[in-house]
Amino acid sequence: MSQPLAERMRPKTLDEYIGQKHLVGEGAVLRKMIDSGRISSFILWGPPGVGKTTLARIIANKLETPFYTLSAVTSGVKDVRDVIDKAKRGGFFSQASPVLFIDEIHRFSKSQQDSLLGAVETGTVTLIGATTENPSFEVIRPLLSRCQLYVLKPLERDDLLELLRRAITADAIMKEKQVELKETDAMLRYSGGDARKLLNILELVAEAESGVPVVITDAKVVDRLQQNPLAYDKDGEMHYDIISAFIKSIRGSDPDAAIYWLARMVEGGEDPAFIARRLVISAAEDIGLANPNALLLANACFDAVMKIGWPEGRIPLAETTVYLATSPKSNSAYMAINNALEEVRQSGNQPVPLHLRNAPTKLMRQLGYGKDYKYAHDYAKHFVEQQFLPGRLEGKRFWHPQPNAAENRLKEYMKSLWGDKYNE
Repeated sequence: MSQPLAERMRPKTLDEYIGQKHLVGEGAVLRKMIDSGRISSFILWGPPGVGKTTLARIIANKLETPFYTLSAVTSGVKDVRDVIDKAKRGGFFSQASPVLFIDEIHRFSKSQQDSLLGAVETGTVTLIGATTENPSFEVIRPLLSRCQLYVLKPLERDDLLELLRRAITADAIMKEKQVELKETDAMLRYSGGDARKLLNILELVAEAESGVPVVITDAKVVDRLQQNPLAYDKDGEMHYDIISAFIKSIRGSDPDAAIYWLARMVEGGEDPAFIARRLVISAAEDIGLANPNALLLANACFDAVMKIGWPEGRIPLAETTVYLATSPKSNSAYMAINNALEEVRQSGNQPVPLHLRNAPTKLMRQLGYGKDYKYAHDYAKHFVEQQFLPGRLEGKRFWHPQPNAAENRLKEYMKSLWGDKYNE
């Protein structure tokens, strides 16, 4: 039986590798390390189908060093120790340390990650981890501090088109079918920047055609995918599509759609922590100050799911999903921090006004640090008007309350303190 097209097209060298020029292009940081023949341990973080596993294999081939792989789903501490023992024995035959590649390293338990520390620190193995999840959440700090972190980006349109052209001209089976790419928009849209998904779609549509040549059109792609819906894959395929629909349904105040997408993830075996974490983000970003209790409930949901797991964990997830979807919405806090960050990037490090500075020493007090600061609790309503922003930014507004009951109250309170400053 023939290998899938995505496997047949897997690059063997960096010259064949598509995308990630910021890491492996000429003069890029990872390319320099690979060309030098010496690499340090690192973690590749990025969405599925952008070349994390392929890059690890190319590196091992380039360095001509033993290459060991472990699956975070099926491997235990004993498996880790066995591989490290093999690496110790095999390390003498290569200038570079053996490479240990761990896919889905975010699924490794703390004890499994702990068992890697010594080997990584001493250079017994060069660890390459791959993850679709933020490593700061899932990888223990001691291991993360021993690894560089490289972020892989979704493939751009030009990258995907190059991959398609290469597939129909370089793959023997595709060449036999004489595939013609008349239209590509549907394939690119459904792939979502995932190279593996794109090649799977191409193969699916091409195999459905009996004649020669095979002409790919958007209509054929849509029709074929409707007849053969891609199964939910918690490790990649529709992972990001489903969670996107879930969050957008909550943001759009549709509890029925939100609970449907939740059910799709539960039935597909999605990691409950992944869902709960997205609910916390949604509560802060999309509900925000319109209903601050939403963040409290989302945090409580996360804790509950971590304690009880499946299948009961679906209940607090459902409760929180419905609550968030039916809550009033505001992204004013989210927009406020983005506005402030943009100001910081543009205006740089503005000096802290003297009256706001800390004055722990006599010299600082003599220099005016803390002078004329007014202690708010000494005044009526625990408020006294004074300047808190740097001088150049005086009067600048970052938070703009939005029209909902909770923020209307906040706005009126701010107007009672600051007057015209909050008249919008």
